[in-house]
Amino acid sequence: MTDTIPVIQIQGLTKTFGKTRALDGLDLTVRPGEVHGFLGPNGAGKSTTIRILLGLIRATGGHVDLFGADPWRDASGLHGRLAYVAGDVALWPGLTGGQCLDVIGATHGSVDEKRRAELIERFELDPAKRIRDYSKGNRQKVALIAALAARADLLVLDEPSSGLDPLMEQVFQQCVHERQHDGVTVLLSSHILGEVEALADRVSIVRRGRTVTTGSLSELRRHTKTSVHAVTAAEPVGLDSADGVADYVCERLDGYVDVRFTVDAERLDAGIGRLHAARIHTLTVRPPSLDALFLRTYGDDADMLAGAPR
Repeated sequence: MTDTIPVIQIQGLTKTFGKTRALDGLDLTVRPGEVHGFLGPNGAGKSTTIRILLGLIRATGGHVDLFGADPWRDASGLHGRLAYVAGDVALWPGLTGGQCLDVIGATHGSVDEKRRAELIERFELDPAKRIRDYSKGNRQKVALIAALAARADLLVLDEPSSGLDPLMEQVFQQCVHERQHDGVTVLLSSHILGEVEALADRVSIVRRGRTVTTGSLSELRRHTKTSVHAVTAAEPVGLDSADGVADYVCERLDGYVDVRFTVDAERLDAGIGRLHAARIHTLTVRPPSLDALFLRTYGDDADMLAGAPR
């Protein structure tokens, strides 16, 4: 497979369960070597898409290629090239963590034993304890270590850091960056927008079974507003009514003027120019976050992210 051929190519994907239409023409392209964020609230169709990619369920319609093959017909062969981590890991309670790693590793076909030992140490996992004695976070570590140690070409991560504390979340992100550096492709579905923002090269946002937007974070940010906070010597003339400016607030504080506003990306230069004319004392410019993009895409529906999206 050459670099020009996507690892995942989905076009017009549909899936119905009885009268329920879970996927309604979803498109998704994941390029070799990239980390691709896959976002959407509950019921958007993300987990259904992942199950189809894993060959667990069959699509109703559309076209799905995984490494240039059909994941339904060629599931057994394709599984040797990927590793999967779910958000709610089910393991064998009577086995130790180390034994579970051996079992999962056997299903992957090829495991880097040295890397696995390093991952056990980095994730601070006790492999001698039985799974029944593990917390949710430790069960999640077992699945992550197994996937990250596999000699896989693709990692499919569905809410992978569920149950991890902030320190282990940082370890997870470092490990994903390292695997990407090795040429591994990653499909990352997560309700933690900061995690996706830290890891993803490109993002696809889905809603009601369809892809509503896709692109790099820099591309998508062009469609949201930049936040600006400045302290100036005088009030900027005409800034409150300038094109592309919104949420304008201006207050006088101890002889200075405190100015806050948001502005369209293509109008940022003009806004900063008006601030310069008012003699800037301090200036803070924050590019739009993935949270802001998601809110723009979903509006009031974005509060569905409070639960783990599926």
